[in-house]
Amino acid sequence: MMLCVVVCVLMLSGFVLTGPTDSRSSVLRLSDVHRCSDKLHKKLDPEVHMNITEIVRWWGYPAEEHEVVTEDGYVLNVNRIPRGLKHTPGPRPAVLLQHGLLAAGSNWITNPPASSLGYALADAGYDVWMGNSRGNTWSRKHQTLTPDQEEFWSFSYDEMALKDLPAVVNHILKVTGQDQIYYIGHSQGTTIAFIAFSTLPELASKIKLFLGLAPVATVSFTASPMTKLSVFPEFLIWDLFGRRDFLPQSHMIEWFAEHVCAKRLLSELCGNVFFILCGFDEKNLNMTRTPVYTTHCPAGTSVQNMVHWAQAVRGGKLTAFDFGAAGNMKHYNQSAPPQYHVHDMKVPTALFSGGRDTLADPKDVAVLLTQVSNLVYHQHIEHWEHLDFIWGLDAPELMFPSILKLLQENH
Repeated sequence: MMLCVVVCVLMLSGFVLTGPTDSRSSVLRLSDVHRCSDKLHKKLDPEVHMNITEIVRWWGYPAEEHEVVTEDGYVLNVNRIPRGLKHTPGPRPAVLLQHGLLAAGSNWITNPPASSLGYALADAGYDVWMGNSRGNTWSRKHQTLTPDQEEFWSFSYDEMALKDLPAVVNHILKVTGQDQIYYIGHSQGTTIAFIAFSTLPELASKIKLFLGLAPVATVSFTASPMTKLSVFPEFLIWDLFGRRDFLPQSHMIEWFAEHVCAKRLLSELCGNVFFILCGFDEKNLNMTRTPVYTTHCPAGTSVQNMVHWAQAVRGGKLTAFDFGAAGNMKHYNQSAPPQYHVHDMKVPTALFSGGRDTLADPKDVAVLLTQVSNLVYHQHIEHWEHLDFIWGLDAPELMFPSILKLLQENH
């Protein structure tokens, strides 16, 4: 089933297990893979089989795991790096890092420490927390439901914003004893922030500064292959992918990472399986880390969440999930889904955008900039694509200093 889903996504996006532009690429032959699998196993990066905590400790950093229960019973796994390798005196302000679509908290620590924002913040004296949205690899627990039940997967980024985010922020404040935290989101991690901070003023008051990397409020101009989903009727999307999870991490992907991605010539192909939705710059990506990326991403989400994104592409606005006229009356007491208004968000906000980002398209970002009422900073990096913000080799030079300066100025 998982293989069918991957193939469907690739077909929707115009790929057939070959590179997107390299005409010399050929269809993958399993015989070629098996021939070198024993040799590859010996060279395999040990982080491929590690969870987030194990990766953090592998690099010598302290790590904690916290379980946060939402008001509707989801049990979220939140990872913490309480301090860095360097001794930094004084209090450690808390920073929450929130991943994007189909991703996980591992996004912030799957590069070596010098090029991972999670480690950089810890070494700079911050108490680093990494969230995992409901339904991803690390947040598949519920007080009464199981992932085998369709009801477990009845959520989209609405619930991530209005239920997950408040629960995680309140947990961090309770554990640390602080009154406010910093929030850094990537992609969908910014979307849920725009929704939550504009809709829940009490939650917004607990955020000292919101930093949005590759910010996404609307996707009117996106050229991402994700837009291919939006051309299909919703009933067809449900029929194709079911009503449960979409692109979860699985043994098939883990095998693919271990036996295929570790082969240098095929590393780009492995990137395409996940990176196809977001786009990436091969020259700015540490291709030797592809096996580690692949065993952590995609981390899965609900099909309903993907349908919500398809609705966003078609509608061009930031709105709640559209259940249809009758369903909307039941959920919202109105025939159309309510719209979220970014301009109602008062949290001090810093945005980072990329000129070659096909998901957070520069034209969508231009519209967003006019809607953020308390914009304190904006940095545009012309050559960056969507994933450069979390894995770009030049991020330590181009973005990390700006982030650290902003955090310091907003103590």
